[in-house]
Amino acid sequence: MKHFTSKSAAETRNLGKRLGRILHGGDIIALCGELGSGKTVLVKGIAEGLGVKSNKDINSPSFAILKEYKGRLPLYHFDIYRLNGVATFSNVGYIEYFYGKGVSVIEWADKIIDILPKEFLRIDLSIEEESKRRIRIIPYGKRYRELLGKLN
Repeated sequence: MKHFTSKSAAETRNLGKRLGRILHGGDIIALCGELGSGKTVLVKGIAEGLGVKSNKDINSPSFAILKEYKGRLPLYHFDIYRLNGVATFSNVGYIEYFYGKGVSVIEWADKIIDILPKEFLRIDLSIEEESKRRIRIIPYGKRYRELLGKLN
């Protein structure tokens, strides 16, 4: 587990960018945190690290549930804030994304934590002050412990 303190949206985005550079196809990133804690900002950074050209257009896909972006690897950006449980998420066909060639990033992942594969990277974001965020990264599985070891 690693802890980071971000003092601005730019720092949160930069952490995401560093993470995006070391991700591989099939990686799953589970984002948890209250509204306004910086989940989407972190996703923008991950997209930048993955080489997504249109990362300025990345926003929370709350109404679409899933948005796909092309980069070095495909980015599958899920936002399940409005879903009413696991059954609804299953209708999205998430398995083909989780086990596909891209990177799956799930906002509000705590709502579906029980159906995530046993190996994934969990990132908890919490608001400390208006622009200060505490970011805790928890690896589940050997692959993600190794990945976390590469994140500086």
